[in-house]
Amino acid sequence: MDTNNQLYQVELQLTSDDDQQLRLLTDRIRVEAGGDTGWKRLGSLLLKIGQFNKAEELYNVLLQQTSDESEKAFYYNQLGLVHSSKGDYEKAICHFEQGLEFDQKILPSNHPDLATSYNNIGGVYRNMNDHSKALPYYEKALEIDEKTLPLNHPSLATSYNNIGLVHKKIGEYSKAFSFYEKTLEIRQISLPSDHPDLATSYNNIGFVYRNMKDYSKALSYFERALDIYQRALPATHPDIKDVKESIETVRKEITKK
Repeated sequence: MDTNNQLYQVELQLTSDDDQQLRLLTDRIRVEAGGDTGWKRLGSLLLKIGQFNKAEELYNVLLQQTSDESEKAFYYNQLGLVHSSKGDYEKAICHFEQGLEFDQKILPSNHPDLATSYNNIGGVYRNMNDHSKALPYYEKALEIDEKTLPLNHPSLATSYNNIGLVHKKIGEYSKAFSFYEKTLEIRQISLPSDHPDLATSYNNIGFVYRNMKDYSKALSYFERALDIYQRALPATHPDIKDVKESIETVRKEITKK
């Protein structure tokens, strides 16, 4: 992209590689960096690999070039994700709310895209530690998801997980555990056994057990999370470091007994 906000088509070619893990990772990226145009897929990929400034530039150009309200809603939502990832939460909320306004005009009240918007806004408030504002948005998302999605849909798992995170943050561990269990049940059915989101579920339940001082159960869940992370993520990924630290912490607590 240049200073005149022009977009150019670029052809990319993957190098030939017989590495099984690389192929699995590539397949996962293809699925998760979805979109119905090449530009949308590029923007999603830039977000996925942490190129937030480039993603922001791309989405701003695409936003300027469209008059379609559904596309505007999408680009505002993506800009919200960009700013949330950069820690600029006020801008993130602004963009998410702009996207939500368009979606509310053109979509039925129980459309899954509205649930996504509510989840996104709730996520920003949670990152700002404003849990009283986060929870109602998460609950709106869950209400839509439970009406419109199959019982084992990954998006439903995300909604359960988000509410669990809020309850954990405010110290309501039994409620957090209940939502985390629902999340795990869906992910065990709907995701591959080495998917990082499955590890995240084990990790979250491990944290609840740790906070409840049930260190043996916490250790079991942390170890399951670590096993998946080590198979699914690069060795330098921060999630691996974090769960190793959690394992070390609970082992020390166990030895004190």
